[in-house]
Amino acid sequence: MIYTVTFNPSLDYVVQMKEFKAGDINRAEAETIYPGGKGVNVALVLGNLHIPAKMLGFIAGFTGREIERLALECGSDCDFIVLDEGYSRINLKISADDETAVNGMGPVIPDDKLQALMAQIDGMADGDTLVLAGSIPAALPDDIYERILRRLEGRSVRVVVDATGDLLKNVMKYKPFLVKPNNFELGELFDTVLKTDEEIAECARKLQDMGARNVLVSLGGDGALLLGEDGRVYRMQSPKGKLVNSVGAGDSMVAGFLAGFESSGGDLQEALKMGISAGSASAFHDWLATEDDIKEVYGQLP
Repeated sequence: MIYTVTFNPSLDYVVQMKEFKAGDINRAEAETIYPGGKGVNVALVLGNLHIPAKMLGFIAGFTGREIERLALECGSDCDFIVLDEGYSRINLKISADDETAVNGMGPVIPDDKLQALMAQIDGMADGDTLVLAGSIPAALPDDIYERILRRLEGRSVRVVVDATGDLLKNVMKYKPFLVKPNNFELGELFDTVLKTDEEIAECARKLQDMGARNVLVSLGGDGALLLGEDGRVYRMQSPKGKLVNSVGAGDSMVAGFLAGFESSGGDLQEALKMGISAGSASAFHDWLATEDDIKEVYGQLP
């Protein structure tokens, strides 16, 4: 089973308009509401690819109930911990001449609820996969990812970490199965600007030397570079297409990678191809890619 943890899931309220004017009244031409959060997105795309995945995390209030309802409506499996106070956040996404986002804060997570999540993690079995994705709420300890990986140390649970800065760097000692920075985040880790594939691969190797087994670096419209645990560098371009919505594209890449890895019996080239297919397909559509969307892009790749 694949589990995804989203500490601060959201309702994503997406509005579309031709032009957004700050300080003025703007009227939406179209609007939609989706369940959001990086781990939620990963699980939804895995579900679209018929890979069972269970969402873990925290929800609160009427917004939390709606996140769960929408996720279940999409066919996902949820085991969210319900908080007694507060509301799950609402994130506003404005799609106009540019993309603008206003992300809510989210509820406070008390220690007893955090321990309930730890108990869920303790119950994971050998062969399971855990995806830790995104930032953490200010109310949680900043070493929470480290605490989770420490609990899993010595067990055969594959851990995927999609995070930035020290949150990512500090878990390397626990040898995560996969980390997925983008090229800018990877450069920031080592205080440099990465311009070439060789420079990206060099910094990815530094992460691997620190403990990461596989390093998947997303490059936006230029595809992705994967430094595999076999020591090889895999590189693939994205197909050409119109960027419609970048939200969730990186999460879709993680889901596609895991789906490709599982379906191929661990073939890293196939995992990368599926990762780029899913990430690109989501970027080319209003929301997360469906199975047909991903198959269409997959057919365009070598």
